[in-house]
Amino acid sequence: MCEPGQPIPEEIDPKIERLVREIIERIADKWTMIVLEVLEEHGVVRFTRIGELVGDISQKMLTKTLRQMEHDGLVLRTVHPVIPPHVDYQLTPLGHSLGAAFCGVWIWAEQHYEEIERARKAFPIR
Repeated sequence: MCEPGQPIPEEIDPKIERLVREIIERIADKWTMIVLEVLEEHGVVRFTRIGELVGDISQKMLTKTLRQMEHDGLVLRTVHPVIPPHVDYQLTPLGHSLGAAFCGVWIWAEQHYEEIERARKAFPIR
């Protein structure tokens, strides 16, 4: 499913297949890629600022999303021991690489925008 004309492997490692499915499930949620994009554009960002930049995300959902991203190794969380405490987040090299991989989807969407719009007009969902 990668490059046209590339041979399909005879055996697919079940561990890799499971990981790919998990990553697709994760980035296909409503918030992960938006948070990834915010961190890519802004670097080190405080928790409350991420929420402002993402917009329309509850504090609970932002916390859940960032925890999952940290669990997957995509973000680094830094707690500053000050009063009041504050927490910063930034992408890890792994997080940056996922952002770079996702750029292919943006390029594809840009290249096929007109074609998709024509198809959507020709076959509207009712």
